[in-house]
Amino acid sequence: MAYYPDWAGFPPEKIDFNRFDWIDFAFALPTSNYDLTWDAPAAPGFLTRLITCAHAKGKHVKLSIGGWTGSKYFSSAVSTSKSRETFVENIVGVYQEFNLDGIDIDWEYPGRQGAGNNQVNKNDSANFLSFLQLLRCKLPSSAVITAATLTTTFSGSNGQSMRNVTAFAQVLDWILMMNYDVWGASSKPGPNAPLSNACKISSQPDASAEAGSDAWTAAGMPPNKQVLGVPSYAYLSRSNATRLQTRRSSPVQLVGDGDQIQFNEIVKQGALVRTGTLDNYGPRFDGSGGYTRCWDSCSSTPFLRSPSAGQVVTYDDPQSLGMKAAFARRRGMRGVNMFDVHGDTDDWDLADSIRRGLGCI
Repeated sequence: MAYYPDWAGFPPEKIDFNRFDWIDFAFALPTSNYDLTWDAPAAPGFLTRLITCAHAKGKHVKLSIGGWTGSKYFSSAVSTSKSRETFVENIVGVYQEFNLDGIDIDWEYPGRQGAGNNQVNKNDSANFLSFLQLLRCKLPSSAVITAATLTTTFSGSNGQSMRNVTAFAQVLDWILMMNYDVWGASSKPGPNAPLSNACKISSQPDASAEAGSDAWTAAGMPPNKQVLGVPSYAYLSRSNATRLQTRRSSPVQLVGDGDQIQFNEIVKQGALVRTGTLDNYGPRFDGSGGYTRCWDSCSSTPFLRSPSAGQVVTYDDPQSLGMKAAFARRRGMRGVNMFDVHGDTDDWDLADSIRRGLGCI
């Protein structure tokens, strides 16, 4: 599984659908009057092309609603029976218009502030459940409904993580645990997507693949309804750190989009180079251009450091992604979803490492 963002500039026709079962199109945005809009004029056209390509290969597409900057109006949209009816009716209309296979709700986050300007209500999670139940009733029985979540469970009316999510498990086909953005860009960088808190020293012990699966399972979400979210992007930090919190050549100065940079851009810009060595899950990429590849055993993720460039790059590669996928397989999880397709290499090294970890190849 993977996300396809409408801002990627990556033609949907380039996706190798033999490597994916589901693609999530990101994003449609809730409006103040409980309708849906798009974050770019070209988005509906990209969605149509994506669905055409996927269906031609017998694969499936969900529309992801919300996202980090698109969650402002979720709270009011699900707050009353009338608003829920309107919101669901509009979602069903888009589902039918585009011949979708499912809907993904990416509310960041029920009962908690996300981007900073979101509406928040202590009853968000209870209202969210009522909304999902109504959406389940109004969509065809074949439609898949999923939710993107934190590694912690939804926030209850008391502001604490819910200890019982069995009602959500009954209405959702699966959840996607967004196990990324745990640490962003910082002068004291940490891992973007920890597999675990192996050293027991993390200041965010609940934020890892292992902790997330433990928390959701304990609260009543079966592992076979859990999907592990993993990143194809990195964080670029101005730092000379030699470890994460938790060949000689002219130095390269990496350039990213804000604080983020795609894995394939790290390769294209010369800080990573594919070697002839194969690890358990795919080709090995070593540091180049003045960057040294290091391994953080506490989180089971790599990072690059360049003292001359004053940069640290926290990222995932075939080795770390394969390990996460193998973990998901051992746990009996439903699968792995990569955010997103346009961060992979032309040879799909990241997607293939996930497939190897899952035992698909």
